[in-house]
Amino acid sequence: MKKVKITLVKSPIDRPQRQKLTLQALGLNKTNSSKEVEASPQVLGMIRKVEHMLKVEEI
Repeated sequence: MKKVKITLVKSPIDRPQRQKLTLQALGLNKTNSSKEVEASPQVLGMIRKVEHMLKVEEI
């Protein structure tokens, strides 16, 4: 399966609680933190919900 590197580039302060929980589920806590995740349909859906705060790169 493909891997994707996601980086949190905008702060989740003053965002809806659902978006904060989605970022937490993806494992992104602090600004500029990165994580490599499998590109499963569930993870891609989570990324799509908060993509305005993320930078996504294929590996």
